[in-house]
Amino acid sequence: METLQRLTRRQVDALRAVGLLSEGDAGASLKSVATALRVRSPSALDFLTVLERNGLVARRRGKTRLTARGRSTLAEYQRHHRLAESLFGQLGLSPEDTCAAAREVDLAISHGTVERLCKAEGHPAVCPHGLAIPPCAEERGAHHG
Repeated sequence: METLQRLTRRQVDALRAVGLLSEGDAGASLKSVATALRVRSPSALDFLTVLERNGLVARRRGKTRLTARGRSTLAEYQRHHRLAESLFGQLGLSPEDTCAAAREVDLAISHGTVERLCKAEGHPAVCPHGLAIPPCAEERGAHHG
């Protein structure tokens, strides 16, 4: 099972929060992660502990940062979510509705299925919100190989 598929929705939300809040070398404080998730600090700490055990974040001196594995897992999540949004957008859903629908399936879709969907859809570049969809392995290989 892929790392992303082993995480709960709230753990992924915590990973996303760390990614957003720890820009540069500053790192994210426990309080800022808890605030972003709208939970108390002990709950946020539980999420971060699981992420740390999975090698996705590193905590040091009260700050949490993404590891290289955490960054790649977050990019994989963004790819799953934004591609799902793109597909739901083709059904005529509003950007807000595409996001809600994508959250229903983005963690359940395997990486291989996402790769096949992306290829079938002609490798869409952006989601309905205009955010870049991280490239699939085929596209990365074309750019670096």
